[in-house]
Amino acid sequence: MPSWWPGTRLREAGVVSMNMRNAQYISRYNSRRYYPLVDDKLRTKELALKAGIAVPKLYGVIEIERQIRQLPEMIRYHSEFVVKPVHGSGGNGILVIAGRTKNGFRKSSGVPMSEEALEHHISNILSGMYSLGGTPDRAMIEYRVRFDPIFEPVSFAGVPDIRTIVFKGMPVACMIRLPTRASDGKANLHQGAVGAGVDMATGMAMYGVCRDKLVNDHPDTGHPIRGVHIPEWPTLLETAARCRDLVGLDYLGVDIVLDEDLGPLVLELNARPGLSIQLANHLGLQKRLSAIEQMQSLPESAMERATLAMQMFGHEGGAESLLEAGAGVQKRLF
Repeated sequence: MPSWWPGTRLREAGVVSMNMRNAQYISRYNSRRYYPLVDDKLRTKELALKAGIAVPKLYGVIEIERQIRQLPEMIRYHSEFVVKPVHGSGGNGILVIAGRTKNGFRKSSGVPMSEEALEHHISNILSGMYSLGGTPDRAMIEYRVRFDPIFEPVSFAGVPDIRTIVFKGMPVACMIRLPTRASDGKANLHQGAVGAGVDMATGMAMYGVCRDKLVNDHPDTGHPIRGVHIPEWPTLLETAARCRDLVGLDYLGVDIVLDEDLGPLVLELNARPGLSIQLANHLGLQKRLSAIEQMQSLPESAMERATLAMQMFGHEGGAESLLEAGAGVQKRLF
């Protein structure tokens, strides 16, 4: 935890530690037999399509070395695309191609890339360089999302996504992950992207965190983070809630992007979502998770669960944040 999270007040603030997450929520509520449904991005995509949940279009899959020669045909009609390891994690191995050049391609960060370098990257994916456990993997080639223009002032050379923690089918907390120059245009907090907490009631960005430091403005664009509003907010929360029914995991991270033409698209699901969402929102998750555990019943429909989450966890509706956890915390944070 960063220095601005007072260690003596973490429990009072309801902060969930990694050990607590693993023991009280992941081990208790996530059956391991369902892990393959989220650890394999192709299976997740297939399940989502069968359930009528929108995902980025798949252009092709490369499974063995000799199939790399089929890449030109897969991308023949696409100047923009994304290459992903099927069993990757933490954003590792994801390559975003934003266009073609005379001698090859251009990454989303603007850096040129030769055809040979792209083929070498795919070969590394197949070898298991980016996969869970280092086992041999496959490479997916898919549609590159064109993000909603509302995010343009707070994003650098990449596609922002919205991470939602879903517990027992209820959206609990959200953050927008905003790409930066340091993250090479990727929406990955560990690589230097900005995490912006979101008011569950309104879909409005509130606070920003970058490399465990509080930020008010995007480090590259200088635009204020607070006040950015996520379009189609109720629909996005409903989509996140539906993903629980999709894979049977009760503690789940759902990553969604907003395409300017296609609307919300599910990027991937995570059975072991990280805890940085607490930093981005300036709150601990435990009180929200406990509130759901204590409920005798939850609405059956995803839309009803999303609506209930907006009512329960909106910052203007009585949500417990670090600001409300004690005067000592408030003085240390601001």
